[in-house]
Amino acid sequence: MDKLTVLREQFEQNNIDGFLITNSFNRRYITGFTGTTGVAIISKECAKFITDFRYVEQAVNQVKGFQIIENRSTLQEVAKQAEKMGIERLGFEQEDLNYKQYKDLNNLVQKCIPVSGIIEGLRAVKTDNEVKKINTAANISDKAFEHILNFIRPGITEMEINHELEHHMRKNGATSSSFDIIIASGIRSALPHGVASNKKVEKGDMLTLDFGAYYEGYCSDMTRTIAVGEPNDDLKQIYSIVYDALEIGINSIKAGSFCQAIDKKVRDFITEKGFGKQFRHGTGHAIGLEVHESPYFSVKSEDVLKENMVMTVEPGIYLPGIGGVRIEDDILVKKNGSKVLTHANKELIIL
Repeated sequence: MDKLTVLREQFEQNNIDGFLITNSFNRRYITGFTGTTGVAIISKECAKFITDFRYVEQAVNQVKGFQIIENRSTLQEVAKQAEKMGIERLGFEQEDLNYKQYKDLNNLVQKCIPVSGIIEGLRAVKTDNEVKKINTAANISDKAFEHILNFIRPGITEMEINHELEHHMRKNGATSSSFDIIIASGIRSALPHGVASNKKVEKGDMLTLDFGAYYEGYCSDMTRTIAVGEPNDDLKQIYSIVYDALEIGINSIKAGSFCQAIDKKVRDFITEKGFGKQFRHGTGHAIGLEVHESPYFSVKSEDVLKENMVMTVEPGIYLPGIGGVRIEDDILVKKNGSKVLTHANKELIIL
């Protein structure tokens, strides 16, 4: 079943007879358009794509099954087309429009209805082609990690490691990194999102590398923590705990599992080891067109895993003033289990 048909099946339960797509990731998912400017408006019978003169030719080549309309006054054109398409209740992505855009749209269209998560829900279960792209992105990340182990040495800066990882991933097929690379060494490794700084790596440092490749629109997301020189006993201890927690999370994944239950298994294990207060973020999240997608492994999640979702598992323990450890893999949800997509060594590596 094509994406437009599946999307239209969501109309009735959301009390709409048309839908406006403004979010760039959702727009790409439904239309295939990779440009930066354009909106899609879809009714039960037809679909139109509005963009300005810069992207008309690109839209004609990429956006199949839509009528392409050139217009720079986007919201005015949306209103005009909604009337032509007979749309009386136009759904819009409430998380994407700002207040001014909403007011302008509401003044132009007969009835605007805020809607949340329609396309995100469709995006959660990946097609085989999407899984293939994510797997390729994961392979690029794996190779980059192997490469960077030969590059890291005492005296090198976190920023130099960042640049080398980015360069290697691009050289091996990535468009870019899939997010701002996190490189955190020494006591900075206790920062869960310690983006690269000019700090130099020192002997005895734990070094956290959280990075991913962006390949044909899809993301990978992998974390490895290594030691540069012999780490102290506290850091070795938390590494072992995080490693075991990761395995517990991965082994709990299969279609039908509750996201909250998986988070609880991982969190309870770390708590039993005495470090529950040092693990304060979620256990993982979905990846795809974006590096953070729904569903999430968290204490508040009500989601259930479905076959062909792609999730991360990323437990971590962070000791302020000492250092931290996080290890993360990308996991494909299978009917009766899971498949790990990131294969880089996750045993404690001491350089």
